[in-house]
Amino acid sequence: MTKKSAAAVVAATAALALGLTACGGGDGGTKKTEGGSSGASAAKDVANAALEEVFNPSDKKGGTLKMAVSEDWDSVDPGDTYYAMSWNLLRIYGRPLVTFNPGAGAKGRELVPDLAESLGTPSDGGKTWTYKLRAGVKFEDGAAITSKDVKYAVLRSMDKTTLVNGPTYFNDWLDLPKDFKSVYKTPDVNTDQAIETPDDQTIVFHLNRPYGGFDYFAALPGTVPVPKAKDDGVKYRDHVVASGPYKFEKVEAGKQYTLVRNENWDPATDPIRKALPDRYEISLGVNADDLDNRLIAGDLHVDVAGSGVQPAALSRVLSDPAIKARTDNPTQARTWYTSIIGDVPPLDNIDCRKAVIYAADRVGLQNAYGGEFAGGDIASSLMPPSIGGWKKLDLYPTGTGDVEKAKAALAACGHPDGFETNMAYRADRPKEKATAESLQQALAKAGIKLTLKGYPTSDYFALYAGKPDFVKKNSIGLATNGWGADWNDGFGFMSQITDSRTIRASGGNYNLSVKNPEIDALIDKAYVETDTAKRDALWGEVDQKVMENAYVLPSVYAKSVMVRGTGMTNVAVSGAWDMYDYLNLGVA
Repeated sequence: MTKKSAAAVVAATAALALGLTACGGGDGGTKKTEGGSSGASAAKDVANAALEEVFNPSDKKGGTLKMAVSEDWDSVDPGDTYYAMSWNLLRIYGRPLVTFNPGAGAKGRELVPDLAESLGTPSDGGKTWTYKLRAGVKFEDGAAITSKDVKYAVLRSMDKTTLVNGPTYFNDWLDLPKDFKSVYKTPDVNTDQAIETPDDQTIVFHLNRPYGGFDYFAALPGTVPVPKAKDDGVKYRDHVVASGPYKFEKVEAGKQYTLVRNENWDPATDPIRKALPDRYEISLGVNADDLDNRLIAGDLHVDVAGSGVQPAALSRVLSDPAIKARTDNPTQARTWYTSIIGDVPPLDNIDCRKAVIYAADRVGLQNAYGGEFAGGDIASSLMPPSIGGWKKLDLYPTGTGDVEKAKAALAACGHPDGFETNMAYRADRPKEKATAESLQQALAKAGIKLTLKGYPTSDYFALYAGKPDFVKKNSIGLATNGWGADWNDGFGFMSQITDSRTIRASGGNYNLSVKNPEIDALIDKAYVETDTAKRDALWGEVDQKVMENAYVLPSVYAKSVMVRGTGMTNVAVSGAWDMYDYLNLGVA
C-alpha cells in the first residue's frame, strides 16, 4: 500500500498533544519493564507508552483481568458480530485462519497465520486461495478441528437473515452455486465450487473474480471454526465452542461474560498467544461515567469499547499528572458521522440533505466527541486521512453552521419553513447522545425539528437504524454512525458503508444512507484495479461522490484518550484496532 504510516502520524500527533513529560517521562512515549520479562516489577507509567512499543512486557501467568463496557454486545458469535471490540476480544477464544500480529502500532497491522500454517497461497490469477491448517488443534471439548469446521463457519456466517451482523465479503466474492441459500435453508446443496476441503487439513476458496488481498478475508471472525453439531443458529452465542486459549464459563446476556482457561488449547500449535490471565471477567451495561471512574481508580483494567474516556472524566484525567501518565492518545482509522437517510422524505431530496449539513454546528459535534484533542479533527469527508486516496474536501462549512445557506437549501427542496424528522442514536453512548442534542439545537435555527430516539447499541444496526423497514416506519431521517477500517485501505474502509448492494432487508446494515448506482460503478472499478495509486484514487472519488450527494454528515476523524488500567502487562495499542490489543494482556 502506498499511504502514510498511520503509526508515525499517531506518534507525532500524540506526542505534541500530550507533552510526554508526565511522571518524569519525555523519552518519546515508550517505556519497557524495568524488571525484565518476568513481570516482577512494573514499568513506570508514561503517557503514550503503548503507541509504538509493548508497555510493561511480561510472560507472568495468573490473575484475573477485569474488563467492562457501557453497552451490550451485538454478539460473541464470531459469525454474527461487526464491532471492533468484538473482533479484537474474540481472538482469546477463537482462532481465525489468519489474524493481526499482536503488537503495537504498525506491527499490529501485519497479517500473520493463526489457525493456518501460513498465509494463503493464491492460484488461478488470484481467484483461488489455499490454506493448510496446523496439526493438533482442538476445540474445547477435545475434538479435532478440521477444514470442514472452517468451511461450515464461513458458510453459516453468510446467512444474514439468521446471523444478521457482520460483513458480506464472503457473500459477495465466493463462487457460490445459485441454488445455495444458507446452511440452514439449503443444507444439502453442494458448495465445493466455492469452498473445497480435499482433506482435514486443507481448505480451498474459489472466488468469482480475482482479489489479491484475500488474506484479509481469511482474518475475518467468520473463519473461526464452528462444529456443525453444536451450531443452533442465533443461539450459538450462548455457548460459543472455543478454539483459542479461553472458553466461556458464564454467558449472561447484557450483564457479564466470564472466560477461563481452555484445557484443550495446546500452546505448541499457537505461536502468537501468551495466554497469561487465569480468568477474564467482563461486565456489560456499566454506566459509562462510572466505568471511567472505576478504570481511573484501579478497579478495572480495560474499557472494552476502546473509544476513550467520556467528556465528564477527561478534565480530571488530563489535569492529574499521575493519571495522565497512564493515557494513550491514538489517532484512529475511523470517522464518527451521521447518516442522512434518503428513504425518509423530505430527505429523498438532495437539497434537504444539504440543508442538514449546512445547518450543523460542526464545532458542537467535535465537542460532543470530546473536543479537538480527545475527539479528533473536524471531518470534511467520510474517509479518514490515514486511508490511501483521501483528500481534503471543502464542500461544506466546518464552523458553527451557516443558517442562511441552510434556509436557501430548504427553499430549493420545497420546504422553506423547514421540516420534521426523527434522529436515532445509541442511547448507551454519551458521546452519541451529545451529538444528537447538538444537531437538534443547531438544525432548529434553520427550522428543522429533530425528535431524538435512543436505541441500544447491541441491536442498533440489527433491529433499528440498520433495518430499512423500521427506519421507514419510524421516519428516521438521521442516525448517528461511526466506522473504523476493517483493514487500512479504501476497500477495507469504504466498501461496506458505501456500496448499496450490501444493504439487506433483514437488517444488520452498516450502510444506512449511500444508495447510488454511480458510486456502485466506481466501487466495481476499484475492485479490479491492480495499480495501487489508481485504486486509491477511485476510492477517493467514491468519498467525494458521497459528500457531493450529502449522504452523510461527518463529525470528526476519531481520536481517543484511553486510560491503561493499573497492573496490566503487555499493553499495546494495535494498529489494526486503534485500541489496546486484547490478545496478550496480562496482570502483574
